[in-house]
Amino acid sequence: MLIAIDGPSGSGKSSTSRGVAERLQLAYLDTGSMYRAATVAWLDDPDAPTDPGAIARFVRRLRLDVGTDPRRPTIAVDGRDVTAAIREPRTSEKVSVLATIPEVRRVLTGQMRRIIADHGRRMVVEGRDITTVVAPDADLRILLVADPAARIARRQAELSGVSVAEVVDQVVRRDRDDATVSQFEAPAPGVTLVDSTHDDLATVIGRICDLVPSA
Repeated sequence: MLIAIDGPSGSGKSSTSRGVAERLQLAYLDTGSMYRAATVAWLDDPDAPTDPGAIARFVRRLRLDVGTDPRRPTIAVDGRDVTAAIREPRTSEKVSVLATIPEVRRVLTGQMRRIIADHGRRMVVEGRDITTVVAPDADLRILLVADPAARIARRQAELSGVSVAEVVDQVVRRDRDDATVSQFEAPAPGVTLVDSTHDDLATVIGRICDLVPSA
């Protein structure tokens, strides 16, 4: 059972995907964490390139180790745990620099597909382009959305010490930037739209689990 969940920032993709994976006893892959981990490595390297082609080569050389336990997802770059660092404001501010480079997306998409295959397609995968590019053959494909006010409020609740302006930037500006290379604002054919604006997390998890095709 491979479940793909797409959607804009703050729609509840991560919490929902972890909940679905735990309930169905599947592995969990946060593809956004891979872009964020690469961004942390790029920001921390004093000799990091700025040319898009060189950035893509930089990302290709990184070793990303992604933990797929939905109860405790982790990620490391070249042996260094960056699970906390990928959520820092500086990472959120710069991740679109890498995520909007087509060759970086191709490099990481290949890695995502290998992770899915390594888990025998028993996984919930969430992020950008999941339903259309990374796993268009998933057994269940979901576009999870919510109105902007709800998305901003959720992201604000997740982050401490971050201003409302920074949260709006993370949600609105990142969606605008990422939309230049990724389609996540309208469901593709065969993708089910789930609006989480007025539902709590448990309800959304239940709605998606109810959509899982029977064996």
